[in-house]
Amino acid sequence: MNTTSGILAKYFHWFVPPATILQSLVLLVTRLYWGWAFFLTGKGKLMNLEKLTEFFQSLGIPLPHAQAILAGTTECVGGLLLLAGFCSRLISIPLTILLTVAYLTADLDRAKMIFSDPDKFLTADEFLFLFVVVLVFVFGPGKFSIDWLIKRKVSPPSGNA
Repeated sequence: MNTTSGILAKYFHWFVPPATILQSLVLLVTRLYWGWAFFLTGKGKLMNLEKLTEFFQSLGIPLPHAQAILAGTTECVGGLLLLAGFCSRLISIPLTILLTVAYLTADLDRAKMIFSDPDKFLTADEFLFLFVVVLVFVFGPGKFSIDWLIKRKVSPPSGNA
C-alpha cells in the first residue's frame, strides 16, 4: 500500500506541474491564433460594412447596419483582448452570443443538424470560433496572459509568512 502511494506521489510531483505549464502554453497558442483570426474577421466586416449590411438585411436581422458595426467591432476588440489575454472570460460572453446568433441566422440549417448530421454542424465557419471562446471562458486564458498577471497582483499571497 505504501508503494502505491509512493508511486502516485512521484507521478503527481513529476508529471502534473509540467502538464500545467503545457496547459497554459496550449491556451496561449490558441488565444494568439484565434484572437488574430477574430481581429481579421472583424476588420474585414468593418471594411465592407455595405456588403455586410446587405447580407444582414437579407437574413432579416433588425437594424442591419448597426448590427454589422456591432458584429465587426465585437470581433475586432474581442480578438485583440484574446491576443493579450486581457478580460478574456468577459469578452468570451459577447463573442459566444455573436457566434450563436451567427449559427442561428446565417447557418441555421447546419445548426439544426447538430444531432442528425454532426459533420455539417462541425464544419460551419462559426464552430471553431465558438469552440475557442467556450474553451477560454471555461479554462481562462492561462498563465501567459495579462489576466493572470493582474490576478497575481490582486490576490493575496498564500502560505504562512
